[in-house]
Amino acid sequence: MLVWFSLGRAHRRNSVATLLFLLGMIVLLPQSAGSTDSNSFVTAQASNTKSTLMSIQFRTPQNGWVVGTGGTILKTADGGKKWKRAVSGTSALLTCVYFADSLTGWVTGAGGFLSHTTNGGESWLSQHLDTQQALYGGYFTSPRIGWVVGGGGTIFHTVDGGQHWSEQASGTTATLYAAHFLNDQQGTVVGALGTVLSTDDGGVTWASQETQHAVTLFDVFFTDSTTGWAVGNAGALFQTTDRGAKWVDLTLPCGTTCTRLTDLLKVRFTNPQEGWIVGERGMLYRTNDAGLTWSEGKSIASSSLFGLSFPDAMHGWASGENGTIVHLQPGR
Repeated sequence: MLVWFSLGRAHRRNSVATLLFLLGMIVLLPQSAGSTDSNSFVTAQASNTKSTLMSIQFRTPQNGWVVGTGGTILKTADGGKKWKRAVSGTSALLTCVYFADSLTGWVTGAGGFLSHTTNGGESWLSQHLDTQQALYGGYFTSPRIGWVVGGGGTIFHTVDGGQHWSEQASGTTATLYAAHFLNDQQGTVVGALGTVLSTDDGGVTWASQETQHAVTLFDVFFTDSTTGWAVGNAGALFQTTDRGAKWVDLTLPCGTTCTRLTDLLKVRFTNPQEGWIVGERGMLYRTNDAGLTWSEGKSIASSSLFGLSFPDAMHGWASGENGTIVHLQPGR
């Protein structure tokens, strides 16, 4: 069961996407015993919690943080061999953790919850936002400049490390789930009803971009100044190569091991060629050719995975339901 997503599934399939699949422009590749996509590089880690872990971030292969239900914040300094609980000061659902550097980080959550640390997550202090909307995502280009997004089209922006937050006019009431910024000026936000917003002025103005679909988009990630990816419910996968002027529907259909379309919840690339997607039922997809082909989804955990982070190309982590944390070592 997905924790924060209350929107219904959009199972309508686009004829263009189906045609692209049949023409082989996007291909699901079956996994073989000798494939690098086998589970041999996946190691489960003990979180010592049953909380649903909604978001995870590693700044280095040693230092990471994860957050989730019940106000859970965990920290590791040894690559996840041991996870230490931090005092969050709340029992709210925590949805996103983002560190701008090794010391400075933020956590977002339900009811407009926002907390800040300047000592690497040893202690956390609340920051006030003038909203009761749930906050689902955040992105910081530096320890001083960042954005958080959430329900009702909410976007807040800070230029002083969170001492002050100003609300930005998104032009939508759709729930916004994730943000990705290329720099202090250029960014993209995605959310419900196929919402994609872009800015070239740090969020002073936001422009709507068309996906031609009403699917819920849960995450967005850009590999360079023009190429980006967005993922969402019912296998939704979109790519742009012109910074959102056009988004191409590359929705992942069911493969040989699939009985229904999988909600895709997080996407990350470690370089322009190598990308990863995680989703419900512990599914993992991988590409090593810039998204031309994706490996057929394979379950790497018994529970849905909500968080995904790669501090480098050799180490990644995913987090999810029932305290799930898995370490991905592609080069192993």
